[in-house]
Amino acid sequence: MALRPYIVGNWKMNGTRSMLSEARAIDRSSQRLMKVEVAIAPPYTLIHPVHREAEQIGVGAQDCHAEPDGAHTGDISATMVADAGAKFVILGHSERRQEHGEGDDLIRAKCAAALDAGLKLIVCCGESEKLRDAGKAEKFVTGQLKATLPEALDETSERLSVAYEPIWAIGTGRAATVEDIAAMHAAIRKLLVDRYGEEEGGAVRILYGGSVKAENAREILETENVGGALVGGASLTAEGFLGIVAAAAELQDT
Repeated sequence: MALRPYIVGNWKMNGTRSMLSEARAIDRSSQRLMKVEVAIAPPYTLIHPVHREAEQIGVGAQDCHAEPDGAHTGDISATMVADAGAKFVILGHSERRQEHGEGDDLIRAKCAAALDAGLKLIVCCGESEKLRDAGKAEKFVTGQLKATLPEALDETSERLSVAYEPIWAIGTGRAATVEDIAAMHAAIRKLLVDRYGEEEGGAVRILYGGSVKAENAREILETENVGGALVGGASLTAEGFLGIVAAAAELQDT
């Protein structure tokens, strides 16, 4: 049985308690759109407050440390975010790679820590504009995933999602073409099947991220192998985010 489309809002470094009203509105509306799995990853400070408000949507973290505890001033472990109410964690986002120097080995260790803490994973991948223009995008992205994904899925493919986010499309207003999205998602699907087998690898949801908004969501979401979206700026308001969720729900009725 195919999994529901997965629409995830990544609030990044945005949000104070005043934004709980937006989370509440997203949650209440999502109760009428049950054919879509909806989730939000707020900043650490809002994980527990959003978790307390949420009746329908999933709540996750934007990162976690690779160690379960210890002398790591300012860091947050997977166990801690799970204790705060997070059910999943986003790992390997290009902004973490670029701004914090995170490499494949560290991201793979974080994946292991998150799974040990009972969290689901959204593992990110994506190429720069330079690599895209050089015709090296697919090789680079599949190489990232080979180096960061868990070697095996001990339980179920529902614990893993992959988010393809071309770096040049994040927050720029420029989305990849449908043809480019389809080609990259097909390459990612092949890697997943090769690693986990036809049944498990074929069921892992591959999300697209990069300037997804209500206006282009339907075209992106109906592309083959696209199982949802990782949404940045458009997820900061209920109105913007729910337009994307509604597009996903409409596709389920066609």
